[in-house]
Amino acid sequence: MIIFGTKGYLYQLAILTLVCGQCGNPAAHTLSKRVTKFTLFFVPLFPVSTKYATQCTFCGAQHKIGKEQAEQLQVQGASGQPHGQQQPHQQPYQG
Repeated sequence: MIIFGTKGYLYQLAILTLVCGQCGNPAAHTLSKRVTKFTLFFVPLFPVSTKYATQCTFCGAQHKIGKEQAEQLQVQGASGQPHGQQQPHQQPYQG
């Protein structure tokens, strides 16, 4: 008898300060990666799927994102750059 199946793994990649698309509050968001692996005799062998998401810690809304966007957010989080919606640049008053 062969025992096979899948098992999910959840990795927290970063905690970022973003403006939530659901509630509109600037709050901490967790950037997470969910990997589903094929298992044989309860031993994980290879990944079947990988998904990325952010979750607002204020309202709990979760948004799926792509791999490229997740990598970009992770790099920004490591460098300490500000996140969220960009404010328009104001021109200095010349008068």
